[in-house]
Amino acid sequence: MHRTKLLLVVAYTLLLPCLALAQANQASRSTVDAFFDRFTDEWVRSDPDLATSSRYFSGDEQNRLEQQLTPRTRAYTLERIKRAKKGLADLAKFDRNKMNESQRVSADLMQWQLEQVAAREAFLDFDFPLEQFNGANVGLVEALTLRHPLVKPADASNYVTRMKQIGPRMDESVAEARSLISRKMLPPRFIVQSTLTSMRAFSDVAPAQNPLVTAFAQRIQTIEGLSSAQRTELQQQATKIVTEQVYPSWRRAIAMLEGMLPQSTNDAGLWRFEGGDQAYAYALGRFTTTKLTAEEIHQIGLQQVARIEGEMDKIFRKLGRTEGTIAARAAKLRQDLSYPDPTSDSSRAAIMKDIDGFMADALKRSPALFDLQPKSPVIAQPFPRFREASAAANYNRAPLDGSRSAIFQMPLRPQRMTKFGLRTLVYHETVPGHHFQIALEQENTDLPKFRQARVLGGISAFSEGWALYAEQLVADNGWYQGDPEGLLGMLDAQLFRARRLVVDTGLHAKKWTRQQAIDYGVEASEVERYVVNPGQACSYMIGQLQILELRDRARTALGDKFSPQQFHNVVLRTGSVPLELLGREVDRYVAGATAN
Repeated sequence: MHRTKLLLVVAYTLLLPCLALAQANQASRSTVDAFFDRFTDEWVRSDPDLATSSRYFSGDEQNRLEQQLTPRTRAYTLERIKRAKKGLADLAKFDRNKMNESQRVSADLMQWQLEQVAAREAFLDFDFPLEQFNGANVGLVEALTLRHPLVKPADASNYVTRMKQIGPRMDESVAEARSLISRKMLPPRFIVQSTLTSMRAFSDVAPAQNPLVTAFAQRIQTIEGLSSAQRTELQQQATKIVTEQVYPSWRRAIAMLEGMLPQSTNDAGLWRFEGGDQAYAYALGRFTTTKLTAEEIHQIGLQQVARIEGEMDKIFRKLGRTEGTIAARAAKLRQDLSYPDPTSDSSRAAIMKDIDGFMADALKRSPALFDLQPKSPVIAQPFPRFREASAAANYNRAPLDGSRSAIFQMPLRPQRMTKFGLRTLVYHETVPGHHFQIALEQENTDLPKFRQARVLGGISAFSEGWALYAEQLVADNGWYQGDPEGLLGMLDAQLFRARRLVVDTGLHAKKWTRQQAIDYGVEASEVERYVVNPGQACSYMIGQLQILELRDRARTALGDKFSPQQFHNVVLRTGSVPLELLGREVDRYVAGATAN
């Protein structure tokens, strides 16, 4: 008995270090999870627009945030950067070796994202706050018309309350613009002109017909608990705010932009500024998540353009379309497949009906390639008319509480009113492109909330790379069988992304002009998008090529064990991460599958 007790004591003593280590590991895991939650809460709490669009909180706190618009001042941006730096310091206190794999991925991701926020401090002067693509003149409107939830009566009153802050927020943007103008940090003249065109289109209509009022009036019709009289009163309040506050602030901004036109030039790229090369290198790293240089990306683009044009030429010839360049033949096919009278209401309705049909068909086809499908729906709707001239088709995620669907927005300007490439665009933006990737990430409760809600921002190389990968995936699996024009539309979309690599780097690193970029085969509104959002256009094809390389690497390593569904599960469950981190997770999947 004595000997047995002694053995038990010895065994317990030997186990103590192991138990202590296990307890320490468990404590570390729970502590880092608590840190993720705490930091994310603080980050969202200080950004009312983010809190509102995601419906991150609940109760009184959420309601208070939904009555505010995020500030548009330099001081606010610097405070965000300060918060990011503190987050990095706090994150560094946790031992990655004591985390499980999921936590390590989350920690590595948060570190990368916060480093990008912190690094932006050196380049704030390169962001002009008023521009046609995503300036305050666009963001302030979309924060309400697109992303403000309207489900219950309080949402409607909060909408009106937020509307009252549009004027002050626009004035903040004008003040920041004046500060940049004083330092000669001006956008190109053609960007100022495009921005003015958009802003005038927004503010020249009667206040009651402004999108801030019309979108509001339409959406509150379905709110239970609002009487007809209350709806009328709210609509009248919104109209009054547009008349007395929003339009005057727009006129002040327009006058400021008109006054700067004589000082501006048509030089398009970041090269025109001192430090522009460093700013562009930062943008490329942020958007592609790689260390590729502008020259390397430019060369990749040239190679991909040549490859894709060769594939398109073969299909064109089979269709008897042999005359002219690839761009000319594609333009002719686009014209031949245009909707009749592109500006008519009937054609606008017809293209939206076709989009709905493509989405429904894609959902039926998807199980052959995907085990996972999101529970939440996605709907398609056109951009408001004042945005059509410069808007790009996009996907807007649903809020966390599911109070509205995810939304695919389609710009119905005449150039886009064609069936050529339409299927591919729908696959890219919805199923199995952005909607599958973003909605599944949001629904994955195993992820920390900062990843589910993307509160630190998306990662363009992953999200856009996935959407472009999805375009090619469905083509490789017969979705265009019997539809050579549709296949040409897919290849044309890929060619467009390859040209983007050439044009974006051409504009910002090689002193290309706007006209050179247009002549290379990219429409003017897209060229202007790259001018105000440098580097982002490079994320699509760089991301796609990396995902294709990872898939081929996994297929080669696994042979008959390779499953496209399992590979897609790994990519989609990992969620938005830098490409290097995605590669690590795919390698881990391959190692595990090889061992089994």
